[in-house]
Amino acid sequence: MDFPAHFRPATVLLSPQFKSKWDLLDAMVDAAANAWELSAELRTECQRSLIAREESVSTGMEAGIAVPHAAVEGLSKMIIGMAILPDGLEFESLDGLPSKVVVMILVPRSEKLAHLQTLTEVARRLSDSAFRQSLLQASSGQQVVDLWT
Repeated sequence: MDFPAHFRPATVLLSPQFKSKWDLLDAMVDAAANAWELSAELRTECQRSLIAREESVSTGMEAGIAVPHAAVEGLSKMIIGMAILPDGLEFESLDGLPSKVVVMILVPRSEKLAHLQTLTEVARRLSDSAFRQSLLQASSGQQVVDLWT
């Protein structure tokens, strides 16, 4: 998977301060909408789809990882964003630990295979604790993007 084609430094939030995952997800969608110049309608659809998916089942995994994702009607390309949260944020994870690395994946509704492949690749990469530690130590959005290449 070619992360740089779907991932921009402007979609990386470093040490954001939010009280809830919902506020974080809003900020991540805003960053993606600004970086990819999405229309207001498409931004709203991305937010609606992401929140609906998260309300159905939390995307908090284990080991400080969350991967909120959604298939979005009207989206023409996959968009990936990240939040690096050294202090963690409650994400209703499987192990009960706060999430420190949050990867948001927005995929066109018509690209279900790409959606599954991307989720698999993200899970594979994030299963490496050294890789997660490198992400947590990144000091810029570009550095985070570079780690995925």
